Amino acid sequence: MRLRGRDPRAAPASSAGAGDARRQAPPGRNPFVHELRLGALQKAQVAFLTLTLFPVRLLIAVLMMLLAWPLALVSSLGPTGQEPEQPPSLWRRVVDVLLKAIMRTMWLAGGFHHVVVKGQRALPTEAAILTLAPHSSYFDAIPVTMTMSSVVMKAESRDIPIWGTLIKYIWPVFVSRTDQDSRRKTVEEIKRRAQSGGKWPQIMIFPEGTCTNRTCLITFKPGAFIPGVPVQPVVLRYPNKLDTITWTWRGPGALKILWLTLCQFHNQVEIEFLPVYTPSEEEKKDPALYASNVRRVMAEALGIPVTDYTFEDCQLALAEGQLRLPADSCLLEFARLLRGLGLKPEKLEQDLDRHAETARMKQGRRVTLPEFAAQLGVPESESLEDLFSLFDESGSGEVDLREYVVALSVVCRPARTLDTIQLAFKMYGSQDGSLEEHALASILKTALGVAELNVTDLFRAIDQEQKGRITFADFERFAGAEPGFAEQYLYAEQPRPRSCARAPPAPAANGFCADFSPENSAVGPEPVRKKLD
Repeated sequence: MRLRGRDPRAAPASSAGAGDARRQAPPGRNPFVHELRLGALQKAQVAFLTLTLFPVRLLIAVLMMLLAWPLALVSSLGPTGQEPEQPPSLWRRVVDVLLKAIMRTMWLAGGFHHVVVKGQRALPTEAAILTLAPHSSYFDAIPVTMTMSSVVMKAESRDIPIWGTLIKYIWPVFVSRTDQDSRRKTVEEIKRRAQSGGKWPQIMIFPEGTCTNRTCLITFKPGAFIPGVPVQPVVLRYPNKLDTITWTWRGPGALKILWLTLCQFHNQVEIEFLPVYTPSEEEKKDPALYASNVRRVMAEALGIPVTDYTFEDCQLALAEGQLRLPADSCLLEFARLLRGLGLKPEKLEQDLDRHAETARMKQGRRVTLPEFAAQLGVPESESLEDLFSLFDESGSGEVDLREYVVALSVVCRPARTLDTIQLAFKMYGSQDGSLEEHALASILKTALGVAELNVTDLFRAIDQEQKGRITFADFERFAGAEPGFAEQYLYAEQPRPRSCARAPPAPAANGFCADFSPENSAVGPEPVRKKLD
């Protein structure tokens, strides 16, 4: 699979506007992956500061948390869900000041000596909701502690010792990712607070719904925009030479991020409050359009692209299968384009066998775009052309339908590697079900979403009898004996698989959020419409 160059007309649908097509191209880097490499001098610095500065900073941070805990505990006593007292009592105002000072001291001890704040924070009566992006780390809690705004938190957070008490103090909205009724209630609670006329604290929401590496803004969940009230966009930047801040789904873990960040002499963070965004009547009726237009404004302020990748793409990229997707796999773009066509992978799984049988009957005969459209049951369109081009590497105007089926199987069943391989053997295999090395290479290239892949060593390891052909039984037996075969034969001893993506855009300098959007709120591609005055 390969992304071929496209003119601006064929850029992915987005809300960034027709005149900004260059910002809509799929990013060259997987936004859910962060690679952190330290040079020799940086490693020496970390080693020295681990023994000197790190324990002091960590001790101060713990002491500040312990100091804040009793204040938050006493102030948060009482029935939950009760409307805050207006105006706030003297005790509440004093505790607010003390907690802000304590939290600021904690961040200061962590190396955030100066927090740059740009713009003016709106009053709760002007904007009840603050939308923050990009969301990339638990250090994004800095603006929360500076403003004592409410947040949307995973329900499990309330049970974390000390931290859970501090969270309760700021009147959070708790949500469970697994309970659909909880998500509906969360949206209703946000709407109730947003329309209270400033009686509740402002709510800070990270609409991306997960952490990214800040190279782009992924699709905003519409939950924060369902109330249809004005919001104030807030953008975050961490302009540090060494990015020890970013905490994504694949990359350094939470403790390593904390350790490396505390081992830096100085950490920079910038918080910019953008002008309040007042929705049009059309946006009030269409939360997805509202979210999309706010994302465009924030991306322009950050100088980074937008992309239609979502939290679900993150789950695809990090599925626990035997084939780990490369950081810039084309399958993320493939999944995005399927959504753009209104083809949801979870509903397509039932069609896999039908597509596979058609592909097997063609025995490698390539199909044209009209035939491809007929097979998928969708009309020809620019989005379909983009999907078609992923498999048309040579630009001949024809594709192998088997490759589409393999890619679709991975997207529908990302953790079921052997099911995908078995389906591929049925399509690519001869009458006895066996196939040669070039066919295995084609299957694995598509399953990983890369343009080139050397499978010679893997094929020889499976073909122990040196017949020049292998069956699925051979592959399954080998995979059972060597569950880490991909790491050993496809990644470790050869250059990194060549990506399907173009060169990435220049990176901009640089979770405690929860996805509370209703499952049926994100349907189809985002409309390309400008904000109406």
